[in-house]
Amino acid sequence: MKILKAEHLGMCFGVRDAIALAVRQSATQPLTVLGDLVHNETVLAMLRSRGIRFENNAAAVTTPRVMITAHGASQRRLAETRQRGLQVVEATCPLVQLAHRSLQQLVAAGFHPVIIGKRDHVEVRGMTEDLAEFDVILSGEELASLRTRLRFGVVAQTTHPIEKVRHLVQGLRERFPDSEVRFIDTVCQPTKQRQSAAVELAQKCSVLVVIGGVHSNNTHELVKTCSQFCARVHHVRTAEDLCPEWFGAADTVGITAGTSTPDELIDQVEQHLQRLAEELEYLSGKSVRESTCSSTCPSSDPVVQSF
Repeated sequence: MKILKAEHLGMCFGVRDAIALAVRQSATQPLTVLGDLVHNETVLAMLRSRGIRFENNAAAVTTPRVMITAHGASQRRLAETRQRGLQVVEATCPLVQLAHRSLQQLVAAGFHPVIIGKRDHVEVRGMTEDLAEFDVILSGEELASLRTRLRFGVVAQTTHPIEKVRHLVQGLRERFPDSEVRFIDTVCQPTKQRQSAAVELAQKCSVLVVIGGVHSNNTHELVKTCSQFCARVHHVRTAEDLCPEWFGAADTVGITAGTSTPDELIDQVEQHLQRLAEELEYLSGKSVRESTCSSTCPSSDPVVQSF
């Protein structure tokens, strides 16, 4: 069994910075994070072990300091939190902040805002809660439900595949040929790199393992993308989720991971697969030796010997 890793995989700088900031802040006084700092269960467990608390509602916070997640928040949400007398620490990824600013520029210029992303995702809520009017789309059906506007201003959730985003932008232009459609590409570079590297890897592999949290949007998008090029794609959270039955001695196995997956989880999966590869190689060799022995060695059966 041969094991390959994607050229780009795992935790991005925005997530690393958010985790480091949370650890530093919690070392000086109690800290509550509003929502999941990152969408990875292992990372969240590590942060809880350091005394960091998590709440979805600012009204439930009992610490004097709260942190906004890497996914960002609306200005309305930030103001409401500060009005409660809470000290706000922002861990918003700079590339998410760029998406917020791009959307604000389009709205200020008179464009009707369209966000390509998941309507209920925390990042999308942060982008839209300050808007009086907007549309969120992620499918052809949602695109078809839009009504005519003179001008559409389009941005995207930072973790969506750029090919899917461009396809929807083109669909918007085709559906409304008389409208002006201005698109600002807000898909982040780490997402683009991981998607591109995953496609390249999937085309070389018979099995692909994607490591990431169950609630990680970019991990789910990696799974969907890889499934277009590799028939056997498995999403795992940790090495414990790996099943030996997924792999064969002759397989080429690829490893990639979402942008909230820490290096140690990737290393553990790779080490587990290396051990499995060694076991399969041993069993394969043993099988060949037994087969050779049965066909060439003298048999203890006198009937066979008589021939």
